Amino acid sequence: MQTLMIGQPGGFSVGMESNRGVLAAAASGLSEFITDKGGDVDRIFGLSGIDAEMLAQPTLSLGLVNYCRVLEEAARHSGFDNFGLHYGRQFKPQSLGLIGYIGLCSATLEQALHNVVNAFPWHQHDTLTRLVDKGDCWRLDYQVRHGAILCRRQDAELTLGMFLNLIRHVAGKHWAPREVHFEHPRPQQWHDHSKVFDAPVWFDQPCNSLVIAKRDLARAMPESDPLLLMVMQDAIRRLNGEAPPQNIVEQARSQVNLSLMQGEPVLEEVAEKLGLSSWSLQRRLREESISFTALVDNVRCEMATHYLQNRQLSISEMALLLGYSEVSAFSRAFRRWFGISPRQWRQDELAV
Repeated sequence: MQTLMIGQPGGFSVGMESNRGVLAAAASGLSEFITDKGGDVDRIFGLSGIDAEMLAQPTLSLGLVNYCRVLEEAARHSGFDNFGLHYGRQFKPQSLGLIGYIGLCSATLEQALHNVVNAFPWHQHDTLTRLVDKGDCWRLDYQVRHGAILCRRQDAELTLGMFLNLIRHVAGKHWAPREVHFEHPRPQQWHDHSKVFDAPVWFDQPCNSLVIAKRDLARAMPESDPLLLMVMQDAIRRLNGEAPPQNIVEQARSQVNLSLMQGEPVLEEVAEKLGLSSWSLQRRLREESISFTALVDNVRCEMATHYLQNRQLSISEMALLLGYSEVSAFSRAFRRWFGISPRQWRQDELAV
């Protein structure tokens, strides 16, 4: 199996980039969509730290933390749980701004996907995008990797919907991927996902992915324009200046969150993922006034409250997702955090 990871010199890897932003084109029509779903735009934007005026300027950069949060808040406050899924469903490639036109101006659909993956680090940072060669298929992977963003379901469903629409722009509205994977747990209205993608949808997966048959990608792009493609690729690079890299706490939080489904996060393994010795990671975390144990505890606490809002998840399933080998260990930790049991917290929260 060959992995094509586009972006870095001497290889093809796209991983955590330095800038924190996402181009505002990714939020095209967001105000109108929130209103249409019964949400209070001013309240949702206020809670998320979003400046509505910036959304009218597609080449400005929004904070990625704010962007992911506004989608989660929109789903919560509108009462429309599949907000990201349906927002992405109606998102046309032209609305994506530079990254959309990079796909549309490519020669073939396969080249469009490669070009979009190649340009994605300039469209959105702290994000993994890659094409993995699976023989007769490509697996298109997407995953936000920002240490402060642990709740990112709505963004994942939105983004896979955007990729789907780019492909259907050429392959037709009835085109479907072989499979769809999401890293988050199965939501209550999960049947909607199968209908939107017209494909088997799997949850609790290592990454968010579309599995695409290679034979479907030979189609020519109807708006292919090599000169405009070069202009768009140059423009998206010029928009993004350098910013300070993620601090060690954000990097470690990302790795802890990714490792929870495999069980208890291990200091040595997290340090190795970050290219550090366990001693170096501990020292650098101490310099930021936090220990590795406290960091793991903080991530679990935040994710626990997020999972409890999903009525589909049982307490035992949550315990596994948070890396606990026993439900009792999760329940004890939860009582330490909030003074009540997970079941009581869920009843009180959902009763509001």
